[in-house]
Amino acid sequence: MGGDIAARGRREFGEGFWKRHVETILGFWDAVAGYFDSLQAAGFKIYQDGMAAGGETAAAIVREAVRAGSRNYQILSDLIGKGAVFVKTEDLNLLTEERDWILRITQAKSRAQRFAAALKYKLAKNDLLERRDEFIARQINETLQDGEHAILFIGASHRVRERLQNDIRVEELKDVNKVREY
Repeated sequence: MGGDIAARGRREFGEGFWKRHVETILGFWDAVAGYFDSLQAAGFKIYQDGMAAGGETAAAIVREAVRAGSRNYQILSDLIGKGAVFVKTEDLNLLTEERDWILRITQAKSRAQRFAAALKYKLAKNDLLERRDEFIARQINETLQDGEHAILFIGASHRVRERLQNDIRVEELKDVNKVREY
């Protein structure tokens, strides 16, 4: 879907805007990578937005995404190399539901079909995101034990933090409100 989204971004916003957007996103990931470069990550648990697997299955997904050029997943790969481990973060059924909504938009044959698909997705999106956030928070609450450290890579539209148990301390690398504003 990434190729479809990039093509639509160029078409709807112009090549110059899209290029600046991509540079901004790459700069964001460079800053995140710089933070984690010196982290001693052995034993850390990793929770990744969109990851419906853990362990070796998750590591295989990461390797494939790195081959495809994902900066986010390159950082994850580096953390795995330092001894961090993946924990299943998401419910596959919820991810499949969201993917299906997005595919209906990106694969629409006409502008009217795309508009209708986007409108239907907009109506379903908040409920779906809430259900995903509840699942993610439950996963973290149930799998992160006292004294353990974790890293959560999560999109800015998510609201997982307020669903975490009170004894889980959270440090944001980027101000989520600024990211949402962007």
